[in-house]
Amino acid sequence: MNRIFATALLLLLSATSSADLRIFACESDWASLAQTIGGEHVKTSSATTAFQDPHYIQARPSLIAKVRRADLIVCNGAQLEIGWLPMLMQKANNRDVLPGSSGYFEASSVVERLEATGDLDRARGDIHPEGNPHVQVNPHNVLDIAKVLSERMMLLDPENAATYTANFSRFDERWRKSMLEWERKAAPLKGTRAIIHHKSWTYLADWLGIEVVAHLEPVAGLPPTPAHLSGLVAQFKNGGADFIIRAPYQDARASEWLSERSGIPAVMLPLSVGGTDRAEDFFGLFDDIIDRLLGARAE
Repeated sequence: MNRIFATALLLLLSATSSADLRIFACESDWASLAQTIGGEHVKTSSATTAFQDPHYIQARPSLIAKVRRADLIVCNGAQLEIGWLPMLMQKANNRDVLPGSSGYFEASSVVERLEATGDLDRARGDIHPEGNPHVQVNPHNVLDIAKVLSERMMLLDPENAATYTANFSRFDERWRKSMLEWERKAAPLKGTRAIIHHKSWTYLADWLGIEVVAHLEPVAGLPPTPAHLSGLVAQFKNGGADFIIRAPYQDARASEWLSERSGIPAVMLPLSVGGTDRAEDFFGLFDDIIDRLLGARAE
């Protein structure tokens, strides 16, 4: 009898501790943010890490299974995942998370997308006609996204709405204070000039007042070429840029080669949560980005 009671109690505890919302995030940023808002009531997973290019992911069986079980999908959107997410959704056959449903959420849809062109000509490289999708590197965007995401979670899981509301409120208060400190600390970066590997830093540059003066990629999405890099050396050998920026998943050789020949410091910035040891959440992400830029400028 005692054994039966213990087994029943174990099953009950397991049921009550299980997540109420299963959230599949395309990028680590949104898995982290959803976990912050959801706490013990959510189980999150990410299709990518900060060391992977989110444009190019294989539709692995393990990811298909997660999409099939998901209650909510959260992605950057703006066609960032167009090369792999539609295939995942097709194979998973989960109607609850299809675009247009309450179980599908594009983070970039709730903020002002920069660089929207409407141009569908892929000959121009890896372009996004709906706008630049890398919205997570402006903290004002993150706050707007967190608010709408919490509302979506409450809609899907009304029983735990009070918890989501309280968790977002705490996040909101801490985030606003952190933004003031980041902007105070980053003030010396205003007016600096950057050469960037890919158009991943548009929102960061817009927020901090950094001027993007060149790109390592000759065409968006294509690797840097010797001819293009040589042209950048000629263009910037006498100054004109303060740092060269790349993300963790981008090959360091191009930025380091240019740095050696131009004297411009090369810096790797975490583009997503998990990109460095310090960037373990969104707070650490912006702490690390600002400190790395200030450090590179001081070199």
